[in-house]
Amino acid sequence: MKEIRVGIAGLGRLGKVHAENLAFHIPGVRLTAACSIVSEELSFARDRLGAESVFSDYDEMLSKAELDAVVIVTSSPLHCEELKKALECGKHVFTEKPLGVNVEECKEAEKAVEAHPDRIFFLGFMRRFDPSYLYAKKKISEGAIGRPYLVKATGIDPESAVEGAIRFAPTSGGLYIDMASHDIDLMRWFLGSEAREVYALGANFKHPEFPEAGDVETGCALYQFRNGAIGMLHVGRTAAHGYHIETEIVGTEGSIRISPMPAKNLALLYDKRGVVTECVEGFPERFREAYRNEMQEFIRCVRSGEQPEVSVYDGTRATELSFATTKSFREKRPVTL
Repeated sequence: MKEIRVGIAGLGRLGKVHAENLAFHIPGVRLTAACSIVSEELSFARDRLGAESVFSDYDEMLSKAELDAVVIVTSSPLHCEELKKALECGKHVFTEKPLGVNVEECKEAEKAVEAHPDRIFFLGFMRRFDPSYLYAKKKISEGAIGRPYLVKATGIDPESAVEGAIRFAPTSGGLYIDMASHDIDLMRWFLGSEAREVYALGANFKHPEFPEAGDVETGCALYQFRNGAIGMLHVGRTAAHGYHIETEIVGTEGSIRISPMPAKNLALLYDKRGVVTECVEGFPERFREAYRNEMQEFIRCVRSGEQPEVSVYDGTRATELSFATTKSFREKRPVTL
């Protein structure tokens, strides 16, 4: 079996997750190179992960390292340009969401992918590879809940991480652009349709820094899909108990609920507070298996030449919907797509 040589760009919190999966958990892969502007992260890649070469310049990594594929986990404004460069250099590409920081960049990315049909392009919508979400999709396809007509999605970051969200707020693009793309993608995936209208609201009760940055700490949005189905979204940044991700798909013959309680494990703690279920604290913990599964699927696609189900166009649709939701919130009116 031919060894797939991979270079990774970006070694922050999520970059480390992908890098460790590539280095230790996916057979037939060699983490050949790593790129970061942070010297400590390069030391981590070389000493802990065994990367053969490290670079502080992305272009230099593309030109000097012998690579079959590139994994892009850099800051969002760099994704579009970096994926284009990698494709032009003949590399297969995995890039984390977002595809671009605006719709125009997404369209540029589409053109770059279309210009290289012989290369694999994989977008990191990892929830599609989470065992629970995969199970729900399978049951829906089998008709277990009849025809799905409503998706209720909740995504709330923990209060323990709010200081980082406050620092990021002035440049994040807003709550919906920052936090809603995964839930929006799941709505499209489960309902099998595109949204045609959205109405969004926002609220702030705890951290005045968000309104000062032109943002809010909590948002809700209602979507009407072209097939008549409905999406309900609740996103926020102040979950007291931990990282809260919950999805419910309602159909004509039943419903499926995923993670109504974001439990850390199957253990129950009995103490003076009563019966306590400890919760996950962040996305690397909640979606550990999903991140590994999606990277395995990327490598499988590279080997087989088979294009993945998640496409560049899914990234554009999610970005378009995130911006439409933000527009509705800011203009206080429904927005038609």
